Amino acid sequence: MMKINKLYVALLLLAIVAPFFLYPVFLAKLLCFALFACAFNLMLGYVGLLSFGHAAFLGTGGYVTGWLMMNSGLTPELAILLGTVAAGALGAIYGKLSVKREGIYFAMVTLALSQLVFFVYLQAPFTGGEDGMQGVSRGHLFGVIDLADNINMYYFVLAIFLFGFWLIHRTIHSPFGQVLKAIRENEPRATSLGYNVNDYKWVAFTLSAALAGLAGSTKTLVFQLASLTDVHWHMSGEVVLMTLVGGVGTILGPVVGAGVIVTMQNYLSGGELGNYVHIIMGFIFVLCVLAFRSGIVGEFQKMWKRNFG
Repeated sequence: MMKINKLYVALLLLAIVAPFFLYPVFLAKLLCFALFACAFNLMLGYVGLLSFGHAAFLGTGGYVTGWLMMNSGLTPELAILLGTVAAGALGAIYGKLSVKREGIYFAMVTLALSQLVFFVYLQAPFTGGEDGMQGVSRGHLFGVIDLADNINMYYFVLAIFLFGFWLIHRTIHSPFGQVLKAIRENEPRATSLGYNVNDYKWVAFTLSAALAGLAGSTKTLVFQLASLTDVHWHMSGEVVLMTLVGGVGTILGPVVGAGVIVTMQNYLSGGELGNYVHIIMGFIFVLCVLAFRSGIVGEFQKMWKRNFG
């Protein structure tokens, strides 16, 4: 535990000084997707439920926050809070409809519901359709701190990520989290012990959706844009890729996976390899599935245990 704590402290210090060496908006984007991947990993890694519809919650948080910032005059922290609540409410509804299904049926239900949300946002007048919701103001945090400054925006995003990461860490190490792991490992046995499995799944689904909405709300402020890209099924696929590359069921795996994928997209898309980014990502995905089944962090943990045990 002491080693893990030291690792967390080192990563936090690195995050604090990072914007003085790298572009703050890129780092903020990375943190948003890292939070999104962590939220998804709560479902896949600790409950064993593969959702193909988490983009619906990312996009919902983004659209609600963007609309509020453009039309209500709310401060950014309140707009993000309401965007998160909206995504959580949608997750609660979708969770009730989907958690009674298992395996591929659960995945297909979440995908179908996500596509329904996509077409709603495509046709809704307030979203801007294919043009997206552009020119979203970042506003002033607590009415004082100007988030138009990229450094200020980065540290605000970092604080949000740390809160989300702490909440997920606390959840999976709580008695509630232990029940979720039991459901993942042997659902019939968890049922025989008297746990209402569907209720536990539903709460985990709702929490995961809310955190995905938090990531989407924050991302909208960072880029001052909410678009259909955030709610498209491709985004649901990308978060699966991030989680698998980093390591399913590991606390830091989604963060590492998001860092790898976002960095590749950012630095390869503008060069000669720009047309081959998705091919490279696909190759990495296949490589992880065939050779590194536990992901980057999972394989590192195995190697650490073998050598230092």
